[in-house]
Amino acid sequence: MTNLSFPLLKRVLIIIILFIGFCDVSVFAQTADKSDPSPLKFPVPKGISNQLFYLQRDPNTNTIICELNVDKNGVVDRKEPILVYWLRYAEKGEQEDLSYIQRKFAYGIQTKELAKDQFELRFVSHKKLPMYLQRGEDKKFHVFVTVNQKKVQIERIFVRIEGGSFWLPNVKYVEIKGVNTENDAVVTERIKV
Repeated sequence: MTNLSFPLLKRVLIIIILFIGFCDVSVFAQTADKSDPSPLKFPVPKGISNQLFYLQRDPNTNTIICELNVDKNGVVDRKEPILVYWLRYAEKGEQEDLSYIQRKFAYGIQTKELAKDQFELRFVSHKKLPMYLQRGEDKKFHVFVTVNQKKVQIERIFVRIEGGSFWLPNVKYVEIKGVNTENDAVVTERIKV
């Protein structure tokens, strides 16, 4: 195998892992809301006290939760400031850890401490988009990202899949929903893949 083919192979592997992580029989469930670009009706995770944001994608409602990792005194774990796990809505909403492959190649988050209570975060599958865990104006921790020249406090990330195959899904775009820190407006910014 030549060095030129390795980046393509790595990209295909990441897409496969992302797709496998969400597969179930409810792939083509329909929703009555025609404004939703996805054929699925996604639940909104509730009751997670330290939730920072969540990630959802086609083809099912299983959801990745990204939660602040603090000790009993509320101090952030500097080695692992963020916990990432599933809420398996397609399987009665049970919580489940990421598999080794999902953690290392798809949904795991690499962290780098920048200063006290400030961390750079990057998904292992998409390292080009840095996110930042830090305190907001409300003194609570949030994750921020700059997309389309807007600083956004992330609430939800959505990955849209349209067709393709089990081994090579057709990723159309990623949407980041959150609050524009400049004017506190709720925004949804789309990134084409």
